[in-house]
Order: sequence, then C-alpha cells, then structure tokens
Amino acid sequence: AQYVRRQTLKNAERYITPELKAFEDKILSAGEKALAREKQLYQQLLAQLNDQLAPLQRMAQALAEVDVLATLAERAQSLNLTRPTLTDSRGIHIVQGRHLTVEALSSEPFIANDTDLRTQTMQIITGPNMGGKSTYMRQTALIVLMAHAGCFVPAQSAHIGPVDRIFTRIGASDDLTAGRSTFMVEMSETANILHHATEDSLVLLDEIGRGTSTFDGLALAWAVAEHMARKLRAYTLFATHYFELTQLADQLDNVANVHLDAVEHGDQIVFLHQVKPGPASQSYGLQVAALAGVPRSVIARARKKLAQLEKLVQALAYQIGNEVSYNELAQLLGVNKETISSYIQLLEKAYIVFRLNPLSRNLRNEIKTNRKIY
Repeated sequence: AQYVRRQTLKNAERYITPELKAFEDKILSAGEKALAREKQLYQQLLAQLNDQLAPLQRMAQALAEVDVLATLAERAQSLNLTRPTLTDSRGIHIVQGRHLTVEALSSEPFIANDTDLRTQTMQIITGPNMGGKSTYMRQTALIVLMAHAGCFVPAQSAHIGPVDRIFTRIGASDDLTAGRSTFMVEMSETANILHHATEDSLVLLDEIGRGTSTFDGLALAWAVAEHMARKLRAYTLFATHYFELTQLADQLDNVANVHLDAVEHGDQIVFLHQVKPGPASQSYGLQVAALAGVPRSVIARARKKLAQLEKLVQALAYQIGNEVSYNELAQLLGVNKETISSYIQLLEKAYIVFRLNPLSRNLRNEIKTNRKIY
C-alpha cells in the first residue's frame, strides 16, 4: 500500500492510504445522501396523501372527540360526578360540591359544601386561615367552568344559570420585572374586575386590602364589596378577615354571611371545613400560628398581650364618657402606666376608643365634631 503523509504533529506524523481516503469520503457523503433521500420520500408521501388529506383530517378530529368524551365519561363514573343543569334563569345553586384536586391529594375524606348564589348573589366569607375559604371559592369556580365546558361536575346536584366570565383575585405576589408591588398587583387585578365584570360574571375575591395599612385596606375592601353588591350585582364570593364587612348583610338584601367552621380543643384548633351561615365568631390567629410551628414562648407572649388588650377594652367600655385613671388601669392589668398609654394609643389608631376633652358634658356634640372620646 502507498502511504501518503496527511498531518504533522509535534511528536508524530499521520499517514493515510488512498483506500482509506475513499472510505472516508463515502462516510462523509452518506449523511447528506440520507437526508436527501429522506426528503425525497417525504415529498412522495405528501403527494400520495394529498387527495386523502380532507378525510384524514376529519378522521383525526373524530378520534380526538372520541378520546375526550371517553375520558370525561370514565372520569365521571370513577370520580362520582353528576350531570349539571344549565338554566336560563339567574343563579348558581350547588349541593354538596367538592374540589377534585384537593380531594384526590388529601388522605382524609373531603368535606363537601353547598353554594347558593340565587337570591343572595354575594357571600361574605369569614373564618380562620387554613379553614378552607379559598378551597370553597375555587371549587365553585371549577364546577361552573366544568359545567359550561360540557363536563359532569363534582357535586350531588348543580343548577347553573348564564355565566359569561369568571374573574379571580386570589393570592399575593409581586411583579419584579414590571416594578409592581404586591399591593399594586392586587389593585390592578381588582380594577380589571370592577371595569369588566357584569351581573352574569362569577367573581372570586380573596383578602382584598391586605397589602396595605389596616384602615386603607378595610376602606378599600368595604368599597369594593359594596360596589359589587349594589352596582355590578355579579355572583361574588368575597373572603375576608375584616369582620366589619359582615355588616353589609344587614344593609343589602343580596348579601349573605357564611363562615368556615372551626372549634378549639384545649390550646389547639380543629378545622371542620364546613360552610355555615352567619359570620365567624373569631379568627383563631394564635391557634393557627401555633399550628404553623411558631415557638411556644412567642405564642404565650401573644396570648398575654391579647388578654391585656381585651381586658383594657372591657374596662374602658364601663367608663364611656368619663375620665379614667391610668394608675387604676395599670393596677387592674398588672402593667405600668407607660404600657397603658401605648395600649390606648393603639386602640385609638384602630378606632376602638375615642378621646374626649376632660370637661366635655355633651357626648353627642363631641362625636359630631369628630373629637375623640373614650
């Protein structure tokens, strides 16, 4: 064989024969030939199928529909779903509704709940954190969406009127790329709902106003809820920790109060996940904090502060319009005068107590002129 020098290296020389060079050229050109052959065969296939393209597309569409319907039918049977009733009359009435995802992931039996948005189209939902408020709202939206998509729904029965859109304002997150804070995102989403929702829309609002100060948040939450109930009259589920909003049910006929039930067992809390009429009796904030793993020393300190504030409010309630002694209050609570002063300032900022001028004798006029009293 005749060797031909091909490459010089630092410490070696590389040689090749004419036969090896021929094989190398064949290998390098084989890939290009394969791609060219593949393209040729593909073009021939397209030419042969061109006349049958329309029937093939119809067959693919039919198979897709059969696949979807078969899956929905299998899920309806295996998950105990029910055929919903779509009506022309306004209202949403769900009996024993469930959240399929939560039910599938939970190791415990899911607690089903009713949703009645017929006469009273807005529900003010109160209850402790982790009580199930968000799950209750989401399952209602999912049932409505599934019904309008032609699916069976996870409920004992469901009568659903016309719903044009579903709006949600749930969760808290910022938008760093756009430079928007959590509160800005919350208000932007709320504004979109107020501008575009109709009386046939389903609206889920979760903790409106929590991204700002207590008073601003309460004022915004109240105004949004009142606007939804008075003007838009949309189907609305409004979850909140502002217990003041429960007063709307006394002022508006289309607003109802419901709450997620929970009971205390010693120092712990047991969530029943049952929706019951009326507002919640308390928020169980300390119990939820303990359940989340907050150190016992912190919980104990919080309980002590809470007890002192409650006792102070009760003591002040018995002395409305009268002068009070910081020394007597300090002795009653077992704290110093400075602590009493800071507590009263806190209660004033929360509009729980109001301060009067010492010599005032006309309580009604003092209130009218916005002077603080306690």
